Amino acid sequence: MRIESKEVQISKSPAEFFELMSDLKNMKLVMPASVERFESDAETFVFGLKGMPDVRLLIDEVNPPGLLKFKAASSKLDFTLSTILEENEAGAKVKYLFEGNFNPMMKMMVERPLTRFIEDLSASTAEL
Repeated sequence: MRIESKEVQISKSPAEFFELMSDLKNMKLVMPASVERFESDAETFVFGLKGMPDVRLLIDEVNPPGLLKFKAASSKLDFTLSTILEENEAGAKVKYLFEGNFNPMMKMMVERPLTRFIEDLSASTAEL
Protein backbone atom coordinates (compact mmCIF):
# COMPACT_ATOMS: atom_id res chain seq x y z
CA MET A 1 0.00 0.00 0.00
CA ARG A 2 1.41 3.37 -1.01
CA ILE A 3 -0.08 6.75 -0.11
CA GLU A 4 1.63 9.92 -1.30
CA SER A 5 0.64 13.41 -0.21
CA LYS A 6 0.54 16.46 -2.41
CA GLU A 7 3.67 18.57 -2.31
CA VAL A 8 3.21 21.65 -0.17
CA GLN A 9 5.26 24.81 -0.12
CA ILE A 10 6.88 25.90 3.15
CA SER A 11 8.81 29.09 3.84
CA LYS A 12 11.66 27.28 5.61
CA SER A 13 14.67 25.89 3.78
CA PRO A 14 15.02 22.11 3.66
CA ALA A 15 17.85 22.35 6.22
CA GLU A 16 15.74 24.46 8.63
CA PHE A 17 12.72 22.16 8.33
CA PHE A 18 14.89 19.05 8.62
CA GLU A 19 16.55 20.41 11.76
CA LEU A 20 13.17 21.26 13.29
CA MET A 21 11.64 17.85 12.56
CA SER A 22 14.76 15.94 13.65
CA ASP A 23 13.79 16.86 17.20
CA LEU A 24 10.84 14.49 17.47
CA LYS A 25 8.92 16.61 19.97
CA ASN A 26 8.49 19.09 17.10
CA MET A 27 6.56 16.51 15.08
CA LYS A 28 3.59 17.69 17.12
CA LEU A 29 3.77 20.97 15.17
CA VAL A 30 2.72 19.23 11.95
CA MET A 31 0.28 16.73 13.41
CA PRO A 32 -3.27 17.36 12.15
CA ALA A 33 -6.18 18.15 14.46
CA SER A 34 -7.40 14.55 14.07
CA VAL A 35 -4.50 13.38 16.26
CA GLU A 36 -5.91 12.86 19.74
CA ARG A 37 -2.68 11.79 21.45
CA PHE A 38 0.96 12.68 20.89
CA GLU A 39 4.05 11.78 22.91
CA SER A 40 7.73 11.82 22.01
CA ASP A 41 11.17 11.04 23.36
CA ALA A 42 14.62 11.29 21.80
CA GLU A 43 14.17 8.26 19.54
CA THR A 44 10.44 7.74 18.94
CA PHE A 45 7.08 9.44 18.81
CA VAL A 46 3.57 8.08 19.35
CA PHE A 47 0.36 9.42 17.91
CA GLY A 48 -3.22 8.28 18.11
CA LEU A 49 -6.03 8.92 15.65
CA LYS A 50 -9.67 8.69 16.64
CA GLY A 51 -10.93 5.15 16.23
CA MET A 52 -7.48 3.67 15.58
CA PRO A 53 -4.81 2.25 17.89
CA ASP A 54 -1.84 4.42 18.80
CA VAL A 55 1.17 4.13 16.50
CA ARG A 56 4.80 4.42 17.63
CA LEU A 57 7.34 5.48 15.00
CA LEU A 58 11.11 5.53 15.21
CA ILE A 59 13.71 7.07 12.95
CA ASP A 60 14.66 4.62 10.20
CA GLU A 61 16.72 6.67 7.75
CA VAL A 62 18.19 10.16 7.83
CA ASN A 63 19.58 11.85 4.73
CA PRO A 64 19.88 15.59 5.49
CA PRO A 65 18.33 17.77 4.32
CA GLY A 66 16.14 15.84 1.89
CA LEU A 67 14.81 12.77 3.69
CA LEU A 68 13.61 11.87 7.16
CA LYS A 69 12.13 8.37 7.22
CA PHE A 70 10.28 6.72 10.10
CA LYS A 71 9.22 3.12 10.56
CA ALA A 72 6.71 1.46 12.81
CA ALA A 73 8.27 0.39 16.11
CA SER A 74 5.99 -2.66 16.32
CA SER A 75 6.90 -5.79 14.39
CA LYS A 76 3.15 -6.36 13.90
CA LEU A 77 2.95 -3.33 11.61
CA ASP A 78 5.20 -3.14 8.56
CA PHE A 79 5.22 0.41 7.24
CA THR A 80 7.31 3.53 6.79
CA LEU A 81 6.47 7.22 6.68
CA SER A 82 8.92 9.41 4.78
CA THR A 83 9.24 13.18 4.81
CA ILE A 84 10.75 14.25 1.49
CA LEU A 85 12.08 17.79 1.07
CA GLU A 86 13.07 19.58 -2.09
CA GLU A 87 14.57 23.07 -2.15
CA ASN A 88 13.11 25.78 -4.37
CA GLU A 89 13.30 29.56 -4.66
CA ALA A 90 10.59 30.17 -2.03
CA GLY A 91 12.02 27.77 0.57
CA ALA A 92 11.13 24.13 0.14
CA LYS A 93 8.48 21.72 -0.98
CA VAL A 94 7.52 18.92 1.39
CA LYS A 95 5.83 15.65 0.53
CA TYR A 96 4.92 12.66 2.72
CA LEU A 97 5.07 9.07 1.56
CA PHE A 98 3.45 6.20 3.43
CA GLU A 99 4.45 2.68 2.36
CA GLY A 100 3.08 -0.37 4.11
CA ASN A 101 2.68 -4.10 3.73
CA PHE A 102 -0.77 -5.11 4.93
CA ASN A 103 -3.02 -8.04 4.25
CA PRO A 104 -6.11 -7.22 2.14
CA MET A 105 -8.47 -7.05 5.14
CA MET A 106 -6.17 -4.69 7.08
CA LYS A 107 -5.65 -2.55 3.96
CA MET A 108 -9.39 -2.18 3.52
CA MET A 109 -9.76 -1.04 7.14
CA VAL A 110 -6.87 1.45 7.27
CA GLU A 111 -6.57 2.87 3.75
CA ARG A 112 -9.22 5.60 4.09
CA PRO A 113 -8.16 6.91 7.55
CA LEU A 114 -4.47 6.77 6.60
CA THR A 115 -5.06 8.63 3.34
CA ARG A 116 -6.95 11.31 5.25
CA PHE A 117 -4.16 11.48 7.86
CA ILE A 118 -1.44 11.89 5.19
CA GLU A 119 -3.47 14.63 3.45
CA ASP A 120 -4.05 16.40 6.80
CA LEU A 121 -0.38 16.04 7.73
CA SER A 122 0.57 17.71 4.48
CA ALA A 123 -1.94 20.54 5.03
CA SER A 124 -0.67 21.10 8.60
CA THR A 125 2.89 21.26 7.31
CA ALA A 126 1.92 23.97 4.79
CA GLU A 127 0.66 26.09 7.72
CA LEU A 128 3.93 25.78 9.67
